[in-house]
This record gives sequence, C-alpha cells and structure tokens, in this order.
Amino acid sequence: MAAKKATQKKEETVPGPDEGRYSYDGLDRVMHEKARLGILASLASHKTGLSFNDLKDLCALTDGNLSRHMTVLSEANLVETLKSGSGARQLTMYRLTPAGRKRFADYISVLEQVVADAHTELKSQKRRGDLPGGWAPV
Repeated sequence: MAAKKATQKKEETVPGPDEGRYSYDGLDRVMHEKARLGILASLASHKTGLSFNDLKDLCALTDGNLSRHMTVLSEANLVETLKSGSGARQLTMYRLTPAGRKRFADYISVLEQVVADAHTELKSQKRRGDLPGGWAPV
C-alpha cells in the first residue's frame, strides 16, 4: 500500500502590530557589552578623544582589558587610534570615528526606547496596583 502524503497548506499569518515590539534589533552586541558601552560613552563625551590611560581610569579597566575592548571597537570601525611620539614616550589616543559616533547615537536611541517602554509599562502597573505573576512591591 502506498502511503499518501498529507500536504497541508501553511496558513500565512500577518504579523500583529505588537509582534517583535520588544526585540530591539538596534541593540548592537559590540556596543552592548558593559565595558565597551562605558568606553563609547566616554569617547562620545570627549570629541577630541582620550588617551589610553584616561580611558583606563574613567572605565576602571586594566591595561589588558582596555586593549582587548579597543581592538574589538577598532575592528568594528567605531573608534580610531592616533599615536604620537616615539619609544617609551609614545601617546596613544582614541576617538570615535564619524560612523562610530552615528552608530552610537542610534544605539542610544534604541536604549532610550527600551527605558521608555519599561517605564510606561511599570507606571501603568503601579496605577493599577497589579503586577504580573503575583509580584508585589517590597
């Protein structure tokens, strides 16, 4: 007996207005790591750039950690490295690239949306006095 293959036509579903609403595709993994986020925020607030040692101090990182994060950010074309001097007196400076500055600004906009979404939802739950899953404020 030959087995009949049942073919079912897949129903095409139209995404609802809220589908993927909280996926936040703009959260770039390269920037989202805590240390790199601090590095980028530091560089964004210092348009002319910062030295390796200043970044290390501002972000509370070790030489090795900062060096590794700067490599990742440089490879992603978010930061540029500027070196001056020679030998033991060499100064290494970093600053955001123009593309890096735009990508970081876009990233911050997505973070602002995350905060706004969470804040709106938490405010409405507080007004209603009902938190999901039986949660209650301490």
